[in-house]
Amino acid sequence: MGCGRVGATLALSLEGRGHSVAVIDQNPEAFRRLDASFEGKKVTGLGFDRDTLTGAGIEDAFAFAAVSDGDNSNILAARVVRETFGVQNVVARIYDPHRAEIYQRLGIPTVATVRWTADQVLRRMLPMGAQDQYRDASGHISLAQVDVHAGWIGRPLRAIEAATGARVAYVTRYGDGILPAADTVLQENDVLHVLQRVEDMDAVERVLGTAPGVTE
Repeated sequence: MGCGRVGATLALSLEGRGHSVAVIDQNPEAFRRLDASFEGKKVTGLGFDRDTLTGAGIEDAFAFAAVSDGDNSNILAARVVRETFGVQNVVARIYDPHRAEIYQRLGIPTVATVRWTADQVLRRMLPMGAQDQYRDASGHISLAQVDVHAGWIGRPLRAIEAATGARVAYVTRYGDGILPAADTVLQENDVLHVLQRVEDMDAVERVLGTAPGVTE
């Protein structure tokens, strides 16, 4: 929802990855931001209107991003999509970082404008495994953001380290970075950043991408 610069960039990025995309905007002129080659749906209407969402194919959607210019519209659309249509992969763009934290606590992943990039939204919408953020000069050690299976939520970070051999560098929680303590537990919507050997990246991704098999 929203065909501003971010929405148009996101739509084209998703289509470029092979996904079917529908874009909703109440102003039909906004669709001019899309390339002429865009093959997805262009739906004029309010993104929180059920008929508009149905016309865009929300009942078959895997993910939904509310990226209009209005905080209220974005969060309302995100809640309708999740609570009415059962779409789990939902993200809302929120200008006010304080409000973003409140909505995070309600279970709606948000991205505050000051931290905004299309890549951040893509990572919240789609499983993308591990993403390199930094490598040491030798190229042997990687700092990466890693997707984590929901089965790890509620477990101590030391359990993740024991299972993967990686080291948890820090966790992003409600937009803020925190250094893990000995008793830090992974919470819902946490973003995990780990240090690992480059040759172990695939193995770490596989372990964290599946539910843990042993209760710690």
